[in-house]
Amino acid sequence: MLPDSHFPSSPAPMDAPTTLVIGLGNPLMADDGVGLAALARLTGCWRVPPAVELLDGGTWGLRLLPCIETAERLLLLDAVEAGAEPGTLVVLEREAIPRLFAQKISPHQIDLREVLALAELRGRLPAEVVAIGIQPGQVTMAPGLTPAVEAGLEAMVLAAVSRLRDWGHQLAPLDAPAAMGAPCTS
Repeated sequence: MLPDSHFPSSPAPMDAPTTLVIGLGNPLMADDGVGLAALARLTGCWRVPPAVELLDGGTWGLRLLPCIETAERLLLLDAVEAGAEPGTLVVLEREAIPRLFAQKISPHQIDLREVLALAELRGRLPAEVVAIGIQPGQVTMAPGLTPAVEAGLEAMVLAAVSRLRDWGHQLAPLDAPAAMGAPCTS
């Protein structure tokens, strides 16, 4: 669970350029929880600037709409069904996201597809939207990630860090990362 400081109390001012990073999924559904695990690893291992808002989106669905609509850029962290080997890193740019999320692997993805479509219909979908995920191996009622997805978690986090840096954000590894059960690397 992320500290309360990582949950927005109110949207950022409209003139403040922001990037919203949303971890999605359900940690009680095995690999579906990889988006939240990646968000926790990002929080525990990296110093993230104030212009980057980290949000545990869990399975919030339509309640994410106001947060998404006030962001300049959107980075989604989630399990992504791409027909690949479990643990494979998947990076989707804006145009490909609705197509891949049409292949439902968990209940929150129907809502996410609707949220993104509604934000776009209202003309408020951020210009830059990227989903970084991992191909799940198991999405059943079971806590924790499978070994293949756990092995790909660090690559997912590093891909998120790389994208945030590409967008101009200065991220730095924390000197003393939180105990996460796995090493942090830069």
